[in-house]
Amino acid sequence: MKRQHLMWLTTPGVPEKLTRAEKARFPIERTPIDIRLLVAATSLIIFLFSSPAPVAAQQSGADQGDPVQMVVTLEPRHGHEIPMITKQDVMVYQGRDRRTVVDWIPAIGDKSVLQLAILIDESAGFSLGNQLNDIRAFIREQAPTTLVAVGYMRNGTVELTRDFTQDHEAAAKSLRLAQGFPGAGGSPYLSLSDFIKRWHPNSTMTRREVLMVTSGIDNIYSGTIDNPYVDAAVQDAQCAGVVVYSIYTPNAGHFGHSYFRSTWGQNYLAQISEMTGGESYDLLGPQAPVSFAPYLKEINGQLPNQFLLTFLAKPEKKSGTESVKVTSEVHDVDFVHADRVCVPASRGE
Repeated sequence: MKRQHLMWLTTPGVPEKLTRAEKARFPIERTPIDIRLLVAATSLIIFLFSSPAPVAAQQSGADQGDPVQMVVTLEPRHGHEIPMITKQDVMVYQGRDRRTVVDWIPAIGDKSVLQLAILIDESAGFSLGNQLNDIRAFIREQAPTTLVAVGYMRNGTVELTRDFTQDHEAAAKSLRLAQGFPGAGGSPYLSLSDFIKRWHPNSTMTRREVLMVTSGIDNIYSGTIDNPYVDAAVQDAQCAGVVVYSIYTPNAGHFGHSYFRSTWGQNYLAQISEMTGGESYDLLGPQAPVSFAPYLKEINGQLPNQFLLTFLAKPEKKSGTESVKVTSEVHDVDFVHADRVCVPASRGE
């Protein structure tokens, strides 16, 4: 027969050894207690008192990450009214993981500073001359807190005719006709990458945006899909938080009336604009737009509806771009933003 390990508990305050007279006065109650039950109960008590610490650590760990900033533009789905969107309404997903929103700041007041670069393809045809007054009017209409730069894309670089300035009249006057000869533009995407890499913001909370005026035709890349220069420009813009708008204008020379080339050029422009949170305005054909004015008016309508979003991104094993989606349970508005952001490597690696 298996021996049971028992302990005996006596009535408190009663001596263990009693005389007969004392036994009559102090009856002793003895209760058998299994040692294994006592050990189990003790372990349970220790677990209950110690478990909140790791749980709390786990919850705080969910809020850990590296702050990443991006520009988000709100567009109403019906009519022209944009509903009120607060920080509590905003949900950010990195891949499938929901991340913590740190800041959701409207780009107004002292947060409305914008650096806007207007980059024109040097190989643009003479039809661009009909649009210069529209671009000048667009520059003059910018808010006082907007700094405007004007440059021309050529041979993979950008030559500025006016650096960033709040003197909008001076920036408007720096516009000129493009040189308009084939090959002058090279790859507009190499020019954009070069410009972004040399572009240093004056503040971490400053919006940086580009308006490209080009055919989008890449005179260096001879393929169609998977243009490496477009991909590189997209990543450079995403990592720098630069929003890219683009307006199509035909090239000079033979490519200026090539339906095949101009169609692929416009596809590239749509790709780089949509993937960086901007908008592309094109015709899917070699013909020149009648007027830039409707496109520029739409851009002017979007700039005041932008927000500066900061969220905690989950670091990965290697630094690189990660897919991101901004959404809300408020269904009457669209969130327009870059589809990927740059995330640093985990510090533990």
